[in-house]
Amino acid sequence: MIALDALAAVAYTLVVLNIVLLQAQSRDGSLGWQAYLLVAATGLPLAVRRVWPMPVLGVVLVFSVLSVLVGVSRDPLIAAAFATYIAALSRDTVSWVPTRAIGVISALVILGIAAAGPVDQWDGATGLLVLGAAILGGAWTLGRVVRAQRDDAARAAAQQAAQAVTDERLRIARELHDIVAHSMSLVAVKAGVLHHVLNASADAPGSAAGTPVNPGLATAQPLLDAELRAGLHEIEHTSRGALAEMRHLLGVLRSGTNDNQAPAELAPTPGLAELPSLTAGATAAGVKVDLDVRVSDALPEGMELSIYRIVQEALTNVVRHSAPARCRVVVQADGHQVQVEVTDDGPGVRLLPDAGPFPGHGLIGMRERVAVYGGTFVAGPSPEGGFAVSARLPYAPGTTVATPASLERRA
Repeated sequence: MIALDALAAVAYTLVVLNIVLLQAQSRDGSLGWQAYLLVAATGLPLAVRRVWPMPVLGVVLVFSVLSVLVGVSRDPLIAAAFATYIAALSRDTVSWVPTRAIGVISALVILGIAAAGPVDQWDGATGLLVLGAAILGGAWTLGRVVRAQRDDAARAAAQQAAQAVTDERLRIARELHDIVAHSMSLVAVKAGVLHHVLNASADAPGSAAGTPVNPGLATAQPLLDAELRAGLHEIEHTSRGALAEMRHLLGVLRSGTNDNQAPAELAPTPGLAELPSLTAGATAAGVKVDLDVRVSDALPEGMELSIYRIVQEALTNVVRHSAPARCRVVVQADGHQVQVEVTDDGPGVRLLPDAGPFPGHGLIGMRERVAVYGGTFVAGPSPEGGFAVSARLPYAPGTTVATPASLERRA
């Protein structure tokens, strides 16, 4: 923009200088160096009007009025109007300036001058200065109107982004509710089975004190002990995983929830096992996906869900913005963190969460899911071309839900 302003400033200065030279020739006169200086000081500062809007406005306005008063130029403060527009656009708060009144008065003055006839018929520089003042008022009003529209758009975009974050957090909370509910349901079922086994053992014949032990019960006792140990082991692992997910759930809900939100239904949640079907759908949409999953240990189910959602949203963006393209999805775990990489070679351009007034809400959702686990998230154009999404989700070993429980939930 500064380059365009510089080009416009030079062009304006040359046009005004040419007009001044033609007027001087028509009067059989010549221009002194003072006239050249006035013309240059009026037009050339416009090149940096976006860098120093108020100083440029002051300089241009002073030399514009001076040029009109000494008769060098018949320009009705056009250069000052350009500087005024940027100054009005760059000011944050100018509530003390009656912008509406300035706009109305400027419009009335311009209409009155148009009805009164050509400005050249007025005496001296009065007509030019009056018209110039009206033009300055119009430029100020236009700048303030555009600034107000931009502020409204920025506020609307910020509210939309904040709502997207809230909606994504509520969605994460509902999905984690599913996971915790599943885990605690398993704990309840397993505890009920163990309670039934213990009651059956206590009520069996020969179990009372001083009564001979039933030979059949004595034979089955090792099996009962094994069942108890296995059940307690299952409860321990499942409850640890549920507690870990509950901590993340409380972190998601730190900003509050919607009390009117209906409880989520208990249903199996997607995870790493569903990634092949997810990539197959992207392939059918024109994106050739290379999926590489290197996870040998059982992960918390909430983390599997977050990984699935991150890959899902990333593939959706590739299909939407870059298809046809090639895409590589890598999910690998080292026992302490999970690394998710989704890269493509397409030409598409995606809006980053912090770039521009209208952020990409899909990227906001991915960032929120990573933030739940205290991880790191990076998204942007890759140096080799295309777009890259990278997420790291740390987890503590020993907090995973037991693999048999996960298989049972997906059965």
